[in-house]
Amino acid sequence: MASINKIPFKVSPKAEKYIRQGHPWVFESSIKTQKKEGVAGDVAVLFDQRRNQFLAMGLYDPDSPMRIKILSIEKGMQWSQELLTQKLKTAIDHRRPILKHTDGYRLVFGESDGLPGMICDRYKNVLVLKLYSAIWIPYLEWIVEALSQMINPECIVLRLSRLLTKNQNHTLKEGQILHGTLENEEVIITEYGVRFKINVLRGHKTGFFLDHRHNRYLVQQKSKGKRVLDVFAYAGGFSVHALVGGASSATSIDISKQALELATANAELNPHKGTHLSLAGDAFILLDQLIDQSKKYDLIIIDPPAFAKSAKEVSIALSQYKRLAKKGAQLIAPNGLLILASCSSRVTQEAFYDAVESTLTSVKGNFIRELETAHDVDHPIRFAEGAYLKTAYFRRES
Repeated sequence: MASINKIPFKVSPKAEKYIRQGHPWVFESSIKTQKKEGVAGDVAVLFDQRRNQFLAMGLYDPDSPMRIKILSIEKGMQWSQELLTQKLKTAIDHRRPILKHTDGYRLVFGESDGLPGMICDRYKNVLVLKLYSAIWIPYLEWIVEALSQMINPECIVLRLSRLLTKNQNHTLKEGQILHGTLENEEVIITEYGVRFKINVLRGHKTGFFLDHRHNRYLVQQKSKGKRVLDVFAYAGGFSVHALVGGASSATSIDISKQALELATANAELNPHKGTHLSLAGDAFILLDQLIDQSKKYDLIIIDPPAFAKSAKEVSIALSQYKRLAKKGAQLIAPNGLLILASCSSRVTQEAFYDAVESTLTSVKGNFIRELETAHDVDHPIRFAEGAYLKTAYFRRES
């Protein structure tokens, strides 16, 4: 590749403080001086205001309000292929403990692995590399070479964010094969003994939601003989684990008929004696219909998509979580377990728990919070905004 262009920057005192605390982003509004213009992937070298000494090193992204993605605050650190390879190796080594449970996991988790704007998921022998920022395009050969040598996958598939798909400054394509050959776009993985079919080219995100793995396993352990309701089910992760765990029935709700077809296929991949049902439509409407039908379930999982994409949407998101908690409370049987989750990074753990718990105290029945969970080991948290997933288990007393 061509020689690396370096751009000197200075940022606001407030931004300096956040950088020293390990925050991985510098917003456009925090930049005070920029010595020259640049393109995506140029190296940003930040100097402090007071002494004009090295503060941090990152990659420049002119198309994002998060204008600089920080890579290191270690003095003297230089951006190179060796540094990128070392970061990838550290991320891979961190995942070693999970290999005894699954062959589907997050290999690289963006900012939390010191690689902002990059996700890489492993599905058996296929890697799915998803880029959220153009900063990585100049270094794609480095990434592919390192992953190929360390993992030796059959294939590396490229997935692009919507922003990058619309970007006209590159020739990359969604679903492009970067390494090897893809014999079948559907890959079957196993987690805690349960099999799932993943479409690595057309599946949502990279193909599967890996962050709830531990919660799915807990549901498997708690499902024997239970009537289970899985709301916002997508590929049936919770439903299938419940059936494998001995649930008498599992009902999957999702707005996407295609997702429910995948959930049904995943249920059929695994041996079980229960009944799998699917309901396609708006979850709020379908929950109301089940309430009107006086349905009751012993275990309910409500795991909606992110309701708050920005700070101004937080209050709306909290009201939606409250609505779902109330509907779940009306459907849960005595001594049943109601599991409520949020993946909205803008909604804090405290705000989410307070919202749903206050709702549950206002409805008929006494609910006790039994458990709280967060991210599995392949989704490490290294800064506050990275802690997006929170899940609470509430037991309704008989």
